Amino acid sequence: MKELNRNFTPNIRPVTDINYQQPVIHNLDNGIPVYLLQTGTQDIVKIEFIFNAGNYYEPKSLVSWFTNKMLKEGTQNFTASQIAEKIDYYGAHLELSADKDKAYITVYTLNKYLSEILPIVEDVIFYPLFPENELNIKIQNKKQEYIVNSNKVKNLARWKFDELLFGENHPYGKFVNADDYDTIVQKDLIDFHRDNYFIADCKIIAAGNIHKNFIGILNKFFGKHTESHTRKNLNINPIETSNLHMMHYKKEDALQSAIRIGKKLFNKKHPDFLKLQVVNTILGGYFGSRLMSNIREDKGYTYGIGSEIVSVQHSGYFFIASEVGAEVTQSAVDEIYHEIDVLQNEKVPETELKLVKNYMLGSFLRSIDGPFAMSENFKGLLEYDLDYNYLKSFVEIVKDVNAIEIQELAQRYFDKKSLIELKVGS
Repeated sequence: MKELNRNFTPNIRPVTDINYQQPVIHNLDNGIPVYLLQTGTQDIVKIEFIFNAGNYYEPKSLVSWFTNKMLKEGTQNFTASQIAEKIDYYGAHLELSADKDKAYITVYTLNKYLSEILPIVEDVIFYPLFPENELNIKIQNKKQEYIVNSNKVKNLARWKFDELLFGENHPYGKFVNADDYDTIVQKDLIDFHRDNYFIADCKIIAAGNIHKNFIGILNKFFGKHTESHTRKNLNINPIETSNLHMMHYKKEDALQSAIRIGKKLFNKKHPDFLKLQVVNTILGGYFGSRLMSNIREDKGYTYGIGSEIVSVQHSGYFFIASEVGAEVTQSAVDEIYHEIDVLQNEKVPETELKLVKNYMLGSFLRSIDGPFAMSENFKGLLEYDLDYNYLKSFVEIVKDVNAIEIQELAQRYFDKKSLIELKVGS
């Protein structure tokens, strides 16, 4: 056996080519598409049911979240405790989540227990009762959690920043208040579930060590549901980005200030989205970024600062976020703009650009390492009707983008006059 020589650093091998696991597509008897990623070695499978039932579709604040979270609090055939006991007994795990656009029901289970677990998931998705007592308890608990969180400047900054970007009347920008929790009633959830959790709107992604009889078992429980339901016409208010470019949201006695700087942009279908990810990574997208090096490591103003470009179905946005000591708030803001100025006016050194490219490609490899990570990556394509050519484009763009392009993109999209600056604190 050859011994490792620990006196020499191993060579760094650049990422040159990436092979993707293509999903196999099946349709259940009722037309629900199922995307199979046969990649695992362990006898476990992850099944994710996806619906267009996020914030964007709710008639009033909080309805999508409560509808999603209440799915497993009692159904036509199972009580909440029976659901929890059965899931636990078979060693499975059930997750419910909702974001700005989508709602997800995700189950992890051993293949041998599929026939025991799927009837529970079927009931959770199609036959929830939304019991009033459980709903009232959840509302009160969530309201108390909101009141606690609303005293934290970072949460206030996040909520208020969304409102500035999209407007208080747009689903992406609604600022939730404590009183909104008191308006939620059982009928809201029943109506929202009827209007948004229906067959024609469902997609399923399954990943792991998928057995040959998987589709047959899945079809038994989910292929039999039929309906003539279609989505109601949505009355969505237009996006109204604030004309204010500087705003201070007062939070008395706050020892820290939360900073958010950014702008409304576009989603991942825009031709500049991938190149702009490289620009963002340099600025604040990883631990070795310029913002971290300057404002954390050099100035010591914060424990952490970062930037991100976020894609949502009907828009997108860029933001820089940090929490700093109240006495150095303006100094930190000045340094943020300084780093943006440098990015716009000076070419990125080749050594730094090479480091960032290696980091991004390495992170991408981790994002497709294993069946469950791969399913998350594929989900990000499916939700935007993109295919694997998009991932190939990402790899090529990261490898090929140059310092001149980065400088031009920073000038085009990070112009200070186009940015909204929000400070929350004393």
